[in-house]
Amino acid sequence: MTEDEKPRLVGINHVALEVGDVEAALDFYGRIFRFELRGTHRDEAGRLQMAFIDMGDQFLALAKGQGQRPDAHRHFGLVVDDRGTVDALARAAGAEMIEGDSMDFHDPWGNRIQVVAYRDLQFLKHEAVLKALGVAPEKTADARRELAEKNIAIDD
Repeated sequence: MTEDEKPRLVGINHVALEVGDVEAALDFYGRIFRFELRGTHRDEAGRLQMAFIDMGDQFLALAKGQGQRPDAHRHFGLVVDDRGTVDALARAAGAEMIEGDSMDFHDPWGNRIQVVAYRDLQFLKHEAVLKALGVAPEKTADARRELAEKNIAIDD
């Protein structure tokens, strides 16, 4: 099989995080971020096992269980419309803030989260998704340069 015949990665549909308590995780993340709950999954006894948080055209899955130690460097990035209040809200929610150039924190279950503003990265959302979320489409000069390097021209 040639390289051209392999499927190309085009994005992430969702990320699943293990948390010790799904309801507590919804409360924790709800103290930091505004989000819509897409749905939940309960076991036969009615115990909450998973929750799905909408992020525009993607989602974050919170799954009951904890099979790994806290992450030191492995992380994933959440994209927000405005990072301005995230630090204070995360601290107030009890997040363990990680010192450095980026805005990273550990949730109570050891998942490392990095928070990035939409305008600052090469990630693009369709205009219909941005409109539904109320997110401005503008990009910084650095983000526009990164896009141009990939032959992606944007007009804003």
